[in-house]
Amino acid sequence: MSFRILKASDYRRMPWKNGGGETVEIAVFPPTADLASFGWRVSMATVADNGPFSVFPGIDRTLAVLQGEGMELDIAGRTPMLLTQASAPLAFPADAATWARLVSGAITDLNIMTRRGQWTHRVERRIVEGQHGLDAEGGVTLFLPLGPLRIDADDRAVELERLDCALLDGPVEITADLPVEAYLIRLTPV
Repeated sequence: MSFRILKASDYRRMPWKNGGGETVEIAVFPPTADLASFGWRVSMATVADNGPFSVFPGIDRTLAVLQGEGMELDIAGRTPMLLTQASAPLAFPADAATWARLVSGAITDLNIMTRRGQWTHRVERRIVEGQHGLDAEGGVTLFLPLGPLRIDADDRAVELERLDCALLDGPVEITADLPVEAYLIRLTPV
């Protein structure tokens, strides 16, 4: 099978490590891993207040804003950066002290984390309209649309709703009648 669908309604919800909010876990490896033992983790979180990010020793992180006006991130050792829906995904070490200031109200972010020395990751923001081919490139490939679209492979077609995720194992065709923003996440073992 060239793909498997992870439905947004089935994602696991859990409290933040620092107790300041809730994370919606899309996928984690290994599947039974907790915050201390995952090799990689893809999740979403609603950030409703200014404050510190949880620190994850030995983890690399990439964030993208899915909804809301954005936030300014003050990451230790870097110039503060504004992250909005229009921004490219931002990669930084999850063990660096990080403080978030909301621009105007709550935001929802996409959070990809990999354990340094075990996995690496790349995240691309794409706009999909019409029909496009997409393939897994070894490792693990996830495709997360922010709107409805169809995925076809192996004589099988599935409609994805907003925030459903496709786990790709081979080539697929992605079709969107209108422009749909989506995130392509590639996780590679070291």
